[in-house]
This record gives sequence, structure tokens and C-alpha cells, in this order.
Amino acid sequence: MQTFLSAQERSDQLSRHITQAPQEYRVLSGERPTGALHLGHYFGSIVERLRLQQAGVETFIILADYQVITDRDSMGAVRRNVHSAVLDYLAAGLDPETTTIFTHSAVPALNQLMLPFLSLVSEAELHRNPTVKAERESSGRAMSGLLLTYPVHQAADILFCKANVVPVGKDNLPHVEMTRTIARRFNDRYGALFPEPDALLTAAPHVPGLDGRKMSKSYGNAIALGMSADETADLIRAVRTDSQRHVSFDPERRPGVSALLSTAALCLGREELQVAEEVGASGSGALKRLVTDAVNDFLREHRARRAEFAAQPELVSQILRRGAQRANDEAEQTLAQVRQVMGTLY
Repeated sequence: MQTFLSAQERSDQLSRHITQAPQEYRVLSGERPTGALHLGHYFGSIVERLRLQQAGVETFIILADYQVITDRDSMGAVRRNVHSAVLDYLAAGLDPETTTIFTHSAVPALNQLMLPFLSLVSEAELHRNPTVKAERESSGRAMSGLLLTYPVHQAADILFCKANVVPVGKDNLPHVEMTRTIARRFNDRYGALFPEPDALLTAAPHVPGLDGRKMSKSYGNAIALGMSADETADLIRAVRTDSQRHVSFDPERRPGVSALLSTAALCLGREELQVAEEVGASGSGALKRLVTDAVNDFLREHRARRAEFAAQPELVSQILRRGAQRANDEAEQTLAQVRQVMGTLY
């Protein structure tokens, strides 16, 4: 198991080499379409995907729709969420001609890979996964088989296209490590087929929700990329602050005020303390107006481009169909190779 320090060192080396030889790498990235993408997604992952695309790295982005139900009872508005995410990708500058965008459910061969992969891990290893443990504790209900095997699903997402780079934050390192373990065990048992992917630790800033907690669709504390300017203003206006007139950055004792400062700082490209000094004793009302202007200015062009793409009703469906075709070609080729080395071609 890699320590964080060794993972960071390896990631730094990887980042330098990607710049020198982008053609040697293939990236898999993605998210569960449980709601609208927000500022946390933008700064946490979309910016990194754009950087890799511009560097010339082949990239696959999976909208893991089947994984929506790992920790919930229904799929919700999954179709709307998938279409919304693609619009945000396009508005941000991701190019579907060079970046393959697809949904999990559209690639059957990907899911077939999970059966041999499941045979390579123990139940105890799955229970030890931090995400599985955290979701089990927070859900307050019996763990589903889908949640328990979530790390193997993610391994299949990565390995079906033989991605050798996975951009992640620190919290997701165990998932990449599990994928490396599965790849290594498969290769040892059946013959070398899969790369052991490396984690590319993103330099994503911490993006708090408007209440100081992690920005999350489920908490209702997130600024969606596709919100209107008025909706953004209403959401920021409703943030709970405190009675202190002087604005200061203190995440523990002043979570609401500090979250607003962090949001403004990210959008303005400045530090929280600088923003706090600018507002000074003008109070939380002035801070909220500054944050509203900063967010709306930052997202203005994104939202304008998004509206242009949304006005083309068949565009998203066409992109998803093309992406699914490309992903299916990759998955079926990989599955055929798996069947060959496992001796299950008849």
C-alpha cells in the first residue's frame, strides 16, 4: 500500500512525464450523475481534465449512472443529470472529438469484467475500503451488495479501457490502489494484460459548501454551474452567517462567513484573507454581494456557452451515442482478450 508521501512523489514524477510524452498515457475520470455539477466539480476535476486534454492525453470520462444507486433507493432524475453534466463539460471546453464521454449503463462488456475481478478480492478487503466504510456508517441502513462491491466497479471502469492514469484527490487513493491490486492479481493469475494505473493527485483547492461543510448536491449547499445569476444570488443571500460585523476568515468558528470567503477567493483567484481585508467591517451583507458578483462574473461565459449548447436539442444525445460506441469498442476488445487469457473462448 502506498503512503500518501510516496503517492505524491509518484504523482509529481507522472505529471512531469505526461508533459513530455502525453501520447503514452490514457486517462479515465468521471462522476456519479446524482445531481447538477457545481463549483466543487469545476475546480476539483473539470479543470484538471481540461489541462490533460490540452496536453494531448487521451481521456475517457464516465458518467457512472449505475453507481447512482450504490447508496440510495432510486435513480432519481438521472437522465436529466447526465444531460446537464455533458452541457457543463462542453461549456467548460471539453471536446467530445478528442475526449470520450459515455455512460456506464451503455457499455455492457464493461460490466462483464466485474465477474472475474470480483474473484480477485476478498470480502474483508472490500469492507476495509474507506468509501464503503463511510457510506455504510452514514446511510444508517443495511449495506447493499452494490455498495460493498463499489471499489470493483470502479476498477472495471478504469481497466476496461486500460487507462494508466487516474486523476484523484487524496481521499480516493484507496480506489486506485484497489484497481492496481486487481490488475496485478489478474496479470499474475492469467497473464499480463492490464496496466497498473497510477494516481495523478490533483492540486484541487478545497471547495467548501456555502454552509462550511463539503460542497455536496445532497446538502443543498452547492452553487450549480448551470444556475442562473438570480438563482445564485438567492442561494448566497440565504447563507447563515453570524452577528459579528467585521469579516474574518475562521473556518471553525465562522463556517458560513469563511465558506463565502473561500468561494469568492476561488472565483477571483485570490486568497481568503485578502478578500476578508477588502470587506473588513462592511459586514456579511457586503460580503454576500461581493461573492455573488464574483461567482456570476466567473461563470458568465460558461453559462452563455452552456445555453448555446442547450439550444441544440440533439447535441447531447449525439455526443453520448458517439462516446458509447467508442467505449463499447474498447470494452469488447478488452473482454475478448480477457476471455482469451482465461480460456473461455469456445
